[in-house]
Amino acid sequence: MIQRIQSVFLLLLAICMVCVLFLPLWTKTDPQTQQTVTLTATQLTSSVPGQAPVGTYAIAGLAVASILVALAEIFQYKKRMTQLMLGSLNMLLISATLGASFYYSSMGEQMLNVKIPGEFQPGFYLLTLPLLLNLLASRFIRRDERLVRSMDRLR
Repeated sequence: MIQRIQSVFLLLLAICMVCVLFLPLWTKTDPQTQQTVTLTATQLTSSVPGQAPVGTYAIAGLAVASILVALAEIFQYKKRMTQLMLGSLNMLLISATLGASFYYSSMGEQMLNVKIPGEFQPGFYLLTLPLLLNLLASRFIRRDERLVRSMDRLR
């Protein structure tokens, strides 16, 4: 099960999504006052006095759901069509995580009224790698399915 290349891709996908939970996704700094706004998977914090942190649990929830789907997909190695459906679901979850990150970063832009745009951090860029890994895993699952079907025709 783990020796199959698609299982390795799915395991790497889960590891990347775990890293997204702990790395910062976006920051913005006011160069004059040195006030910062930082987005992580669980909260949007600001060093501006009087602004409470905003919970961004949607990002964390989507990332955890993606991790669980990827791990479930690894253990469905005997049911390739189920793996493909779980892969499609995982693609939607990862895309939704990206969308939620964009949404909360736009909220952060409004928290600090400076014309300088915010900077995306490694956690955000790391979200693109699971998309690629999921596509590669799906491709190899389809290849296995074609191989099994061709062997069924030979019998």
